[in-house]
Amino acid sequence: MRFLSFLILLLGSSLFGWTQPKTIQAIKSSQAPIIDGSLDDAAWQSAPIATDFITNTPIFGKPASSKTIVKVIYDNNSIYIGAYLYDDPNEIRRQFTLRDDQSNANVDYFSVFLDTYKDRQNAFQFQVSARNVQTDTRVSPQYATTYGSYGDVSWDAVWDSKVSMKADGWVVEMRIPYFAIRFPKSRIQDWGIQFLRFSKRYNEASFWNPVNPNQSGFANQFGDLQGLDNILPPPRLSFSPYVSGGYRETPTISNGRLTERLSSGGMDVKYGISESFTLDATLIPDFGQVISDNVVNNISPYEIQFRENRPFFTEGTELFNKAGMFYSRRVGSTPSRFEEINESVNGGAFSGYSILKNPSVTKLYNALKFSGRTKNNLGIGIFNAVTQPVYAKLRNNTSGKDTSVLTEPLTNYNVIVFDQALKNRSYITFTNTNVIRNGNQRDANVTGVDMAFYDKNNKFGITLSPRYSKVFDENGGYDGFKNYIEIGKVSGKFQYSLSNNIESAQYDPNDLGFLYAPNENATTLKGSYNIFEANKYFLNQSYSLSIEQSYLYKPFEYQKTSVVASAFVVFKNFWDLTLSTEVQPFWFNDFFELQTPSDIRATPRVKLKKARNYFIGATGSSDSRKRLYVSWDLGFAESPNPNDPFYSAMLETRFRFSDRFTVSASFQKREDHGQFGYSFLRDPFNSAPILARRKYLDATALVTGTYSFTSRMNLSFRARHFWNRIKNTNFYNVKPDGYWTERFDYNPSDYNYNYNAFNLDVFYTWDFRLGSRLIVGWKNWLARDYEFFINENQFPGYTQNAGEIWNTPHGNEITVRFIYFLDSQRLLGKKKPF
Repeated sequence: MRFLSFLILLLGSSLFGWTQPKTIQAIKSSQAPIIDGSLDDAAWQSAPIATDFITNTPIFGKPASSKTIVKVIYDNNSIYIGAYLYDDPNEIRRQFTLRDDQSNANVDYFSVFLDTYKDRQNAFQFQVSARNVQTDTRVSPQYATTYGSYGDVSWDAVWDSKVSMKADGWVVEMRIPYFAIRFPKSRIQDWGIQFLRFSKRYNEASFWNPVNPNQSGFANQFGDLQGLDNILPPPRLSFSPYVSGGYRETPTISNGRLTERLSSGGMDVKYGISESFTLDATLIPDFGQVISDNVVNNISPYEIQFRENRPFFTEGTELFNKAGMFYSRRVGSTPSRFEEINESVNGGAFSGYSILKNPSVTKLYNALKFSGRTKNNLGIGIFNAVTQPVYAKLRNNTSGKDTSVLTEPLTNYNVIVFDQALKNRSYITFTNTNVIRNGNQRDANVTGVDMAFYDKNNKFGITLSPRYSKVFDENGGYDGFKNYIEIGKVSGKFQYSLSNNIESAQYDPNDLGFLYAPNENATTLKGSYNIFEANKYFLNQSYSLSIEQSYLYKPFEYQKTSVVASAFVVFKNFWDLTLSTEVQPFWFNDFFELQTPSDIRATPRVKLKKARNYFIGATGSSDSRKRLYVSWDLGFAESPNPNDPFYSAMLETRFRFSDRFTVSASFQKREDHGQFGYSFLRDPFNSAPILARRKYLDATALVTGTYSFTSRMNLSFRARHFWNRIKNTNFYNVKPDGYWTERFDYNPSDYNYNYNAFNLDVFYTWDFRLGSRLIVGWKNWLARDYEFFINENQFPGYTQNAGEIWNTPHGNEITVRFIYFLDSQRLLGKKKPF
């Protein structure tokens, strides 16, 4: 009854407001200002000003170190922002950066945030650096705002900006066309608005309307833009046709060097159905020019989750990603039978065949996104994508006849979202994902509801997220559920929460979502204490403690107890340090490591006992204002097992040669002297998994660099080498209670691994016109067939493996891509180009 009363209180209190924000009056102009980095146009002269900025970091609540004034005007096409940022011109930091990549750079910048629906949860950010490099993001509740990151930077809009240097500071002038944003249809509109100024000299972020870091939420701390009158936006229709071409060469062990000429053409279309809703479509998309994945030798029982780098699936998808049920890499992924085909020609079902073609990527016919928000703050999103069927082409080595094998069927992917924003940052979101495959192939459907309620003072909150999944296959299918609930204090120096996550054994969202493993019942109690005030030694301090107890859901059996504590401080010289420890105080059960049954959702599972252990770690970084910036990460763990230490170390350096040229290099090494895990061997008599004790080592070297010719033309490169060596020392049988006994019928060293992965990406990018781009790319990689090729006995160390990768066959790809942006008004000749 107490819990129910508390829930009712939260629901009821979401109807009330909060403290009065600052306001600025919108002024409509009959003459649009020229975007030239000057505020001398007549349109700016009568506009009210926003000033008196308040610091957010490094210390909250003080007047900003330098004066800033901001003006806002609008017409029927765009909203205009003009800002005069007073400063000593010699102290303005002006490093060139890539678009959307100003974190830790030596640069000053200015941002405007527009909460066009005034729901205090969602917003658009438009940011301009002192070098006129743009950043744009979508602010939403699921993105935490920390240290200069305020939302999803993968979203890109087409808008204009200019900066100019003055004797007493610098000026930013922005034009944000209405086709770049969305807003309700109403005669008189009030928007939420916020201005941010970041001064690198002081590492100071200041906001027009104060943003308290101890207050939960970000958009709820905006000011108000009042009196937008009778906005009559033009039709929002734009086209981005593209053409691309190139050449790829891939060496293989069995088929020699495979060559392929690459050519493609297509178009992205954006259509504003109304002021509030937009349809985005991509026709015959080509996703060739994306950054290579961070490939590793995955010996865990879990799938690796990779970052999405394809623009269509990263831009404007915050509504689809809100529930965490949409993993866009499922769309156009590697065909499900790709590995099967490769393996079957080496002693399998197709042992008498050779591979002529086995595509590793599923191509799309098209994809579209429909999204927007009504004037009653109901967000609606619909996503659809259709992928082509994929066939491998094989040749019979005896008859010479060719045959085709289906490796991925025609598939339709769908996401539907309804997101009702409530007052006080509260919301209710309904999400459904479904996947329909051609023929008698597997289909899937997942439904989730997410609810969050906060009291009127934004101090306490509760979240509830039930899920249900249903899979349809030739065996009759299966279903499962998940639920997450958390309740706690969300604002103030001291914050705490109690949560429970429960997943049934056959909960499966992985056709269009991502879940490492189901079958869990975990309860977590956590608390934190945060101080954003300076003292004798520190600028900021944060301390946290969490305790988690987890069980297997079916059968209900103990898994693990974890205690995690951390302390984070920022020193007066802007160096930072984090100390952390994690302790598993009891021997615990791992039900997934032995991968038995092989289906991760099947029960009962073979368990493995793992020793109690502790981990201690330290991470930190130096002052990012300096030419040389250094960060590090050190860790050590130990258990009662003999000779069982774990070490990890990472060192990263970044050197700024000039404002145009920056290079970063990092090296990370992890070494576990007594790792217990699945050997990928089975007992020949009962097929029981064989446990291995091994010396595990991996190392990752990463070098990146950027040279900027102008604010919209740059050359970037990224080289990554990953090395993994596994030396087995003992093999064991696993007993029913999870403990083990040694076996001696195998020589462990016969099953050692030596794995290398290497990728080099080089891109020349020229944004020659707003929204239009030319990209020339070169990709070089260690061929997949040769990732286990280097002999660990002949080349036992990291430097020897790193040197030998250059004597191992590599793949190469060179591509050129041309994208041209057109909007309907320009096509009709009704307005001048930006």
